[in-house]
Parts: sequence; C-alpha cells; structure tokens
Amino acid sequence: MREILVTSALPYANGYIHLGHLVEYIQTDIWVRAMKAQGHQVTYVCADDAHGTAIMLKAEANGVTPEEQIASVKASHEADFAKFLIDFDNYHSTHSEENKHFSELIYRRLNSAGHISTKDVKQLFDPEKQLFLADRFVKGECPECGALDQYGDNCEACGTTYDATDLINPHSTLSNATPVLKTSKHYFFDLPEFEQFLKDWTRSENRLQVSVANKLQEWFDAGLTSWDISRDAPYFGFQIPDTPSDEPEKYFYVWLDAPVGYMASFKNLCDKREGSDQALDFDRYWMQENEHKTEVYHFIGKDIVYFHALFWPAMLAGSEFRTPTGVFAHGFLMVNGEKMSKSRGTFIKAETYAEHLHPEYLRYYFASKLSDKVEDINLDLEDFMQKVNSDLVGKVVNIASRSAGFIVKKYDGMLSEICVESELLENITKTGDEIAAAYENREFSRAMRLIMQCADKANEYIDEKKPWSLAKIEGTEQEVQDVCSVAINIFRQLMVYLAPVLPELTANAKAFLNIDDLSFASRNQWLLGHKINKFKPLMQRIEEKDVAAMVEDSKASLAQADAPTASSNNNNSDNKTAVVNTQPVPAANTDSEAGQADYIGIEDFAKVEMKVAHVLACNYVEGADKLLQFTLDVGEDKPRNVFSGIRKFYEPEQLLDKKVICVTNLAPRKMKFGISEGMVLSTGNPKTQLTVVTLPDNCVIGDVLA
Repeated sequence: MREILVTSALPYANGYIHLGHLVEYIQTDIWVRAMKAQGHQVTYVCADDAHGTAIMLKAEANGVTPEEQIASVKASHEADFAKFLIDFDNYHSTHSEENKHFSELIYRRLNSAGHISTKDVKQLFDPEKQLFLADRFVKGECPECGALDQYGDNCEACGTTYDATDLINPHSTLSNATPVLKTSKHYFFDLPEFEQFLKDWTRSENRLQVSVANKLQEWFDAGLTSWDISRDAPYFGFQIPDTPSDEPEKYFYVWLDAPVGYMASFKNLCDKREGSDQALDFDRYWMQENEHKTEVYHFIGKDIVYFHALFWPAMLAGSEFRTPTGVFAHGFLMVNGEKMSKSRGTFIKAETYAEHLHPEYLRYYFASKLSDKVEDINLDLEDFMQKVNSDLVGKVVNIASRSAGFIVKKYDGMLSEICVESELLENITKTGDEIAAAYENREFSRAMRLIMQCADKANEYIDEKKPWSLAKIEGTEQEVQDVCSVAINIFRQLMVYLAPVLPELTANAKAFLNIDDLSFASRNQWLLGHKINKFKPLMQRIEEKDVAAMVEDSKASLAQADAPTASSNNNNSDNKTAVVNTQPVPAANTDSEAGQADYIGIEDFAKVEMKVAHVLACNYVEGADKLLQFTLDVGEDKPRNVFSGIRKFYEPEQLLDKKVICVTNLAPRKMKFGISEGMVLSTGNPKTQLTVVTLPDNCVIGDVLA
C-alpha cells in the first residue's frame, strides 16, 4: 500500500468557483478516488488562498474586515465543491496559525542558510491610501508618445514598455491622488543559487510532464533571477519575522505563503486526527530524507507552473523539507470552442450549473476529455448533452434497466448460480487492469473509452440474446435468468470502473445491486446466486431546455454580479500578480492609433518586411499587466521574442499555434522585460478592442507578405 498526499491549487478567496476552476478539482478528485479504490492510502487536502492586496481592497469595498471577507468566500467555495462531490479530507485557509508557523519556519531556515538578501526598491506610493502601488493601480501619460490614461507598465497606444515611475502626470487608480516616489527595502529569495538543483529536479523521476520541463528550460536559458518575497504595509498577510525593529513592517508576498498552505492544511488534518485510528504523521510525509517513501503530488493549472516547479521546490530544498514527487499541470477550459464568455452565458459559475444540471454529468464529460497532457479542453454544450445521454443513460444505465425487471419479477431478484458467458465476463474483468493503469496515469479519456467499449459489449450481448423475446417462449426460463444475470454482472463491473467519476451514481447502484464494495479488487468476485433489489431509475437524460436555462441564467447572474477579475481558468492567480508564462516568450506591440494625415510612398512601405509567423508560445509577462509575450517561428534559425500590449484583449491560449503577421525588420528594442524582436500586427482601437490579424493554416511559415 502506497501512502500518498494529494493537493489541488488553492482557489483565491476573492470570488466564486466557476467551471474553469472545476476542471482541476474534478480531475484531482477522480485521481484520488481511483487510487483509493486500488487500495492505497490517499489523503487529499486543499485550502483557500486568503492573503494579498486584492483581498484587502475587496474587503474594504464590501465594508467588511479581510477576515470576514475570506470567511464568507471560504464557506461559498466549500458549498460549491460539495455540490460537485469533491471529497477533500481537509479544506483549510492560508490565513491560519499552521500556515504562519511553516511560512516563518521556511523563511528562517532560508535566511540562516544565506538564501535571503535585501535591496532597496523605488516605487510609487499613494499618499492618501498610504500604500505602495502595483503597476495596475497607476495611470498617466505615456513617456514615449504622450497618450493619456496609460497603465504603469506599458502604453496601449504605442506599445512602449516602461517603469511606472516614468509615467507623466501619474495618478493612483485607487484614490486619484498623485503618487510620490518612495524607496523601500525589499527581501529577496536567491533563486539562482538553486539553478543546478532545479535543472536536475525538473528532469528527474518524471516529476513533471515533458512539455512542462521543456518550457521551464526556457527560463533557465534566460537566467533565473532573485524573487521578491516581501510587500510593504498595509497588506493582508503574515509579517516577515526577525526584521530590524526600526524598519517598517514587512509582509510575505502572497505567493510565498500560498503553496505553504499545502503543508498547513495537512498539518491541520494531522492535529485533528491525532489519537484516532486514522492518525497521520506530518514528518512522515514532509521530512527531507523521506525514508518512509511517502508520495506528494500537486495538481495545478498550466499558468502557475513557474511557482510550483521552480520557486516551491527551491524553497523546500533550501529549508530542509522534501520536494513534491510530481507536479501535474492541466490546460484551460474552453466552452463551445471559445474563451468563456459572460455575454454568451458560457462563463458559468459552479452554483449556476448545479441549479440546472446534475454535477455528475460534468464530472463524466471532463473525464472523457482529460489526459495526461497539458492541453486545453473544450466543453461543447451540444456534445456534452449528447455524450452524457448516449454513454451514461443510453449505454451504462440501460444495461441494468433492461435486465433487472426480469430478474426481480420472475426470479425474486436472484441471479443465476453460474455464469454462462464466463469468457465475456473475464475479458471485461481483465480490462479493469488497463482501466486502473489509465486512471493512475491520468489518462482519464482513455479509461472512459475502455469503459464504454465494455458497455458496448454488454449491449451487443443483450441485443443478440433478446431476453424480452425469450421470456415469451415456454421453457426458456433458465436462459432468460442466465442472460440477464450476465448483463447485471457486467453492469456491476462498469460501476466499479466508473466509481471514481460518478460516486453518487455508484452509491445508488450499490443499493440496487445489494453490495457494499465497489473497489477495483471487488471486480474479481462475480455476483452468482446473489439477490438484487428492485431497480429504480439511476440517471435522467439531459434535456436541451435545461442547458439553455443554465446559459440564460449565467447571462443574468453575471450581469448583476461583481465578478472576480480572473484572467484564466486557473486557481491561484485570481487578482494576484502571477508569472503565467511558463517560458520566456515574446509579445507583440501594436501601433494602431489610426488616422495618419501624411501619405507615404511605395518605397517607404516596401521597407517594411512582414512575414508569416507561427505562434509557438504565448504567455503573460511577470510584473506587466498589459503585456503578452510571444515566441514566434518566422522561418529563421531560431524563434523570435516579441512583446505586445494586448493582454486585456486575449488569453494566451487563444493565440497559441495561430499563424500571425510579424514585422521582422523592426529594430530590436530593449524593454524592461527583455528584447522585443519584432511586432505582431493587430487591428482596432487600443482603448477598446484590438484584434490580432491571423492567417489561414495553409500559409507557409516565413513567407514574406507582398
């Protein structure tokens, strides 16, 4: 028996859970249930990520304390997770004594080992709000082109990247006050000291998916930098201990104590279970040597890989704790092939979905789409309805419904003493080994395909034998019982295989089958001479009207709601400055201020070289609220790095793998975040909407546009 600790990324305590979030929690919950069903000891913990400026400001806007804000959101999150049958062993908060203890312990160990340094940092300060301003809280005139109302990191009009301190006539978006320049001491974790360790760690023992490890290599190539782990007061979080008494209060940056929340939630559970037969030993899972061979796995969104695969293992290694056995990243959720949209009603809250449709429908559909790859998945609402109705109602449940009646009415619920189709049942039983392996390897879509193949075999068998016809023929009583008993046994096997995905359905199936165990091992014991109970409908078809009502309800609720400003489907990054680029990618700046009065000659236009470019990668830029960073293949020996001020109009995944137009003979420009080696063409108004010009897939990479 393996001892396994599993976590999901912590949802930010600033807004509701939506279907994008649920991809991760459903994936994790299925994996945990599958591993438990295979006989392993698995503990699943999570928590609310409850610190940061965004929460402090949200609480202020709502007229409550930060503690009241996070308590209310935590209750909402837990209610939503319960609706979708997410079975945490413990759900905690990063605003806890356990998290404070481990955050301070890790910091002190890092500091004692010489991994913490300080440096003076100049920042804009709001004299009215009495806080330092992040770039997204400052606006002013572009120092390059003079455009008004530009944020503190990038001009949307001309694309220039700058420091917030370079803005002309800056003002705070929080108070409209004129900020002043202040210097503050910041604390840094020396990440470059761990470069060799991280290079080895990211490539060892299948800790990461290959694609993730390859992307992280780009960060190594660019060079790791020290990580700012401090924030100035006022700030909602934990104070950094042992700072000089004459120094202003310093707080841990939210991204330091967020992953520590995994340890804290587990410690909280250990304390709760102390002295019981379910007791857990914290050190057994987290001690550096890990002599007990326990395993720790993190399930996360692809946009927070940097934190979990670089910062987190380096922090743990530097503070003498064990590192994760594996970090599993997943892609984002699209709805009907597009980014979730409030106007179209496809930005769906978990609560709204649950008001109209059974959560197990979604659990199955996600399972049918999820693999071990870092790929976005698409919730096609029409396909969703058809797949659930066809697979679960039309195939699986139908096996029981079309066979149980004969057994109960004609044979008092007793199944045959022998199996007349032992080869068929043995094949389906043996398939369980493949299904179990697919679950463990997170190849859920493969597992669902194998299960439905078994269901198809059962229905083919029933259609061939036609028990409804046999029942009309005198002297076939035993054959009818035998055929229906085979069908019921196959149904039982399917319930074993689907239990991690559909816990409520399988619980009801247990009652119908009159059994207590649906573990993977139980499939080897067939139901012979066994009495079943009267069949009751186990699942209803999805009706088109219910899906339509959910979409309309989403439009209405989101129009009224104060929705959280989450830029993606991930969990930890809501309203926090997240490093979402899992590689140092380029971004494209656009100069779309239209209406030039002066004409140019053809010779001027001919100087501009535009080529077909393939978007190899597109990511957010750490510390830049307005930029996206592109890695472009323009048919040269190596890809180009391009920055673009279009973040407010696109999620990175929308542009991945697209064919775009790149101006390739634009002089490279040194920016705050690196060198930009071109420009990606867009059209529109940079104030309201920019649309990247995309080309058909058959365009040849590197071709020059005439």
